[in-house]
Amino acid sequence: MERLNFKGQLKVLILKMLAEKPMHGYGIMAELEKTYGIPHPSPGTVYPILASLRRSGLIERVGEGKRDKRLYRATEKGIEYLREHEEELREVEDMAKRFREFANLGGRELGKTLKEVFVSLDSLSEEQKRALSVEFSDFTKRIRLILLGELGEGKG
Repeated sequence: MERLNFKGQLKVLILKMLAEKPMHGYGIMAELEKTYGIPHPSPGTVYPILASLRRSGLIERVGEGKRDKRLYRATEKGIEYLREHEEELREVEDMAKRFREFANLGGRELGKTLKEVFVSLDSLSEEQKRALSVEFSDFTKRIRLILLGELGEGKG
């Protein structure tokens, strides 16, 4: 599954949010997770994007929010950019929607588990590796059958 590209697609989502209302960095992180299902966007991801958007003249700082948090909003140039890139924005929003649904179906947990397997490979016995191989093979076959519509409720 294609990931959201933090240097491109995520920029467009953040710019769209800032065109709708001024926000501070933490609010942007929370909204990305709430609205788009992007898991725990970090300050190390969001703030460099804000700096890049600001350097490009697409957003600006608009004073201070609560507890001295900097608020950002889209500039006219940023709003025009969104108008000119409506199709790209729609594609990014569609991908984010699929990403969120995939995560809700268990995709995030699946990813974590596969990462655990990958990290543990050197410490696994041959018997464990054979068992994983069988499970992976069976799992992928079942997933493909589901995608083909041949396995579902009341089947298999």
